[in-house]
Amino acid sequence: MKRIITSVIVMVTAIAVHAAKPTTVLTVKKTTKQTITGFGAACCDGAMKPFGTDNAPVSKLYGAKSKIGLNIMRMEISPNLEDKADQWGDYDWNGSLPSAKIVKLRGGIVFGTPWSPPGVYKTNGTPQGGNSDDQGNQRGKLREDCYEKFFPWLNTFLKWMKNHGVDVDAVSIQNEPDWWVSYSGCLYDPEDLVKLVKNYAWMLDRETYPGVKLISGESLGFTQNYTDPLMQDPTCREQIDIVAGHMYGHAPLEYMKKSAVLPLKYGKEVWMTEHSVTDNIDRLPTWHENLIFAEELNESMLAGCTGYIYWYMRAHWAFCGTGEEQYGAGNKKDELLPRAFVMSHFSKNVTGSTRLTTSQDKTSGEGDAYEYSAYQKGDSLIVMAIDTTATSRNLKIELPYNVKSGTYWLSTGNESTNLCQKSDLDIPESTNEFTIEIPARSLNTFIFMIDNGSTAIEELERESDDDDGPKTYYDMQGRRLDNPIGLCIERSANGHSRKVMMGR
Repeated sequence: MKRIITSVIVMVTAIAVHAAKPTTVLTVKKTTKQTITGFGAACCDGAMKPFGTDNAPVSKLYGAKSKIGLNIMRMEISPNLEDKADQWGDYDWNGSLPSAKIVKLRGGIVFGTPWSPPGVYKTNGTPQGGNSDDQGNQRGKLREDCYEKFFPWLNTFLKWMKNHGVDVDAVSIQNEPDWWVSYSGCLYDPEDLVKLVKNYAWMLDRETYPGVKLISGESLGFTQNYTDPLMQDPTCREQIDIVAGHMYGHAPLEYMKKSAVLPLKYGKEVWMTEHSVTDNIDRLPTWHENLIFAEELNESMLAGCTGYIYWYMRAHWAFCGTGEEQYGAGNKKDELLPRAFVMSHFSKNVTGSTRLTTSQDKTSGEGDAYEYSAYQKGDSLIVMAIDTTATSRNLKIELPYNVKSGTYWLSTGNESTNLCQKSDLDIPESTNEFTIEIPARSLNTFIFMIDNGSTAIEELERESDDDDGPKTYYDMQGRRLDNPIGLCIERSANGHSRKVMMGR
């Protein structure tokens, strides 16, 4: 099936066909922003229970050949010590191991986050956070005399996982260090994290585990008081590779956008490592609610995010069904839910791309009737368009260079089986302007193939040629490379990206 779009060459026809509908003009510019590493979710369901030997969720969701295309998996670093890790249980290091192996075999990224260090390292003597009467309402923190034990403890996790077949790509310092809980948790003030990283992060064994990245504490709302101090201190900045946080209570274009400024300036990654949408409902999400999730993904990219990791993989408000009948007939055990196909628009297409600015980039607030974003990946240009309204409209796309062919991904929520319909775009001849009808209540992805006869790609590359700052390298799937060889994406500290061929 082909979707015919109208180029500027036959605009008279376009006006005749679409004259009754309002038109939005989307101009895609040559200005480059962040490179997107990927998308993922956490290896757990139920009461934060890891999957153990249940491989169904990751098998459905991960890898380039899967329908969804996730490539980042988050797992808990449970608060046990190395000598206890071989005792099988739901909440020890074994719990995520089988899923992590599958993700790694499929070329993905796995990272670990501690909800708490071992209880013997803490002021309250237990992994629990302490926020309950039966826990004495004692604020559980890492004891200062145990700061020197923290990174060696992370090393034991890296060692155990490696010995069991998984090279972990990154480790975080703490899940929500600003949130006092009764379950597993540990509080850190911003100055605590600076002291810990500045004085002890050098103990993370990057020689034995080359390429392992250090992730900042993942604050509840991605607040600057937790991210900026780590970037303002030169020693901390040298140790932190990924600045991370969650979005509970704050939309992407609020705190995350502000917190991303310094990390992106210094060539760091910015990951949103946990959030859930409509997780408090006693039914399956509506299609409109899934479009709101699409807007969250879109706004995260506009805020400077380089990695988006959802909360549970398997839940009636997530990507794989649980089989619990009370949430609706569509909640079939381990079957893909509509939200997974929404995610696939981004995970299958935006991973490994570099964001381009547009004339319609949303800069503040949360949720709009229409939202857009654009990206470049290799020889393709990707345009995202979201319509949450009950009426269709025309979209005129003005591209920075000519294209010769393309593919169209459409999700309207009305599809009976595959919620992501794909068709070819019929582009009769090389052009850089199109007008196309955007259906009501739809998520749209356009993948245009660049006409190599255009000089636009060379112009985009030249924008970065004068930058002599630090550079990081990624493969074409968005995975960061420490020893780049062959065709890679080079990202400069100022955010500019280009394709380069690296020698041996």
